Formats: sequence, C-alpha cells, structure tokens
Amino acid sequence: MNRTLYLAVLMCLPMTATQSAPQQLPTITINAEDETPHLTTRIQWVKFPQIHYQSADLVNQDRSAIVRVYADKTGKIINSDIQESTGIKILDQKLLNAIQNAELKPTTKEGKAVKLIGYQTFTLKLNDAVDKAASKQQCSYPFNSHNWLKQAKGKSVPFAYLQQPQLQIPEDLLKDKDRVVKFKFKINQLGEVTQVKLKKRSGVNTIDQQIIAAVEQSKVDAKRSYRTLWMYKKMTLNDKIELKINECH
Repeated sequence: MNRTLYLAVLMCLPMTATQSAPQQLPTITINAEDETPHLTTRIQWVKFPQIHYQSADLVNQDRSAIVRVYADKTGKIINSDIQESTGIKILDQKLLNAIQNAELKPTTKEGKAVKLIGYQTFTLKLNDAVDKAASKQQCSYPFNSHNWLKQAKGKSVPFAYLQQPQLQIPEDLLKDKDRVVKFKFKINQLGEVTQVKLKKRSGVNTIDQQIIAAVEQSKVDAKRSYRTLWMYKKMTLNDKIELKINECH
C-alpha cells in the first residue's frame, strides 16, 4: 500500500512542476519615433529654395511642379521627391537640389516638435530664367512695411525693427495686381520673433512665405509701459506690407 502511494506521488511531480513555473508573456516594444508626421501644403521656410535655370532648360515654355518635402523634428530636410513633374527630368532634379539647400522652421503641434511632410508648388517662368533676367533690369520689393516706413521717417511707432528685414520680391510675382499682406507676430524677452501668423494673405503663396521668413529672422524693440517693465510677457505686434505694381524700384 505504501509502495503504491509512493509511485502515485512521483507520477504527479512533473505536472505540479509545470503548473507552478512562471509564464513568459510576449514583450511589446513601442517605438517613440513612429509618430504620425504633420501634413501641410503651407511649409514655413526660413530660407526659401532658390533655383537657377536657363530659358533653354524650360524648352521655350513656362513650367510648374509640386515637390513633397520630408523633415525631421529639428526642421532638417531629410528627403524630397517630385509629386507633379515639370516634364523635364533635369529641371526636376534642379528643384530637388534647391530644396536640399533650403531651410525649414521646425514644426510644432500642441507645443511638441513633430516630423513634417509638406508640399510646395513651384512655377518656373521663361522671364525669370538667368539669361532672360540678365538682359533686363528686374525691379523688386524690399521690406517696406507700414511700421518700417514710419520708423524710417522718425515717426512714433509701437515697436521698432532693429534693422530692415531682408526681403526681395520680384515684380512679376504680383501678376499685374496690387498685393497686401497683413501679419501679426509674437516676440520673446530678447526681442526675437517666435511666431508669425498672416491676418490677410496676398493671394500668392510664394509672396506670403517670403514675408513670413523675413519677419521670422528679424529682431524688434517694443515699448513697454512702466507698469509692466518688471514682468515678462510675450507681446503680440501687428504690421502690414503693401506691394503696388506702380511702385517697384
């Protein structure tokens, strides 16, 4: 009887050991880098792509293209590809090369830096070709905003640009029509521009983006009342630029 009981206990040991062993659960790894990029058709350029081409590159007609741009969280351009071609491979490649030499403003969403996938439209005109431009005197519009013009004349202004922002808008971008851009921006304690928003667009995206880039790179001196000198608070300032076809210099 004792022998039978002893054998029964031995036969149950493997089953008991199996049931008491800890179970290994699968490990799930979450990659923080796999975040959905921000999609936009309004890329914020710090340095707009500059493409130089000859009239022969266009094969005697104006060309246009749409380029998709990829940027990381720091705003660094990591890749670009053609979405709508100019119809000429060499010209498409010149666009891609120009984008690699451009600079983007880092994109934030709800205060957090995010990756970007943006779409930029380019219009390449025969009249803007290097050989065509060299044969004619092309006028352009500098940064003559409402506030800057008053400041330059020594009039009272709510804020002052430390120097005239850099801007050169070719006359032909106006497309034979007066353009107005109204904008507002915030500055930090150092007078650096931290955010630019358009209140009124010109109707030409290239003009809008170049003005935004010019304002973003500027520094201003804003007046504060004696009651707020002791405290720091971001200020919102307003300005506008009028581009008139008969006032190009």
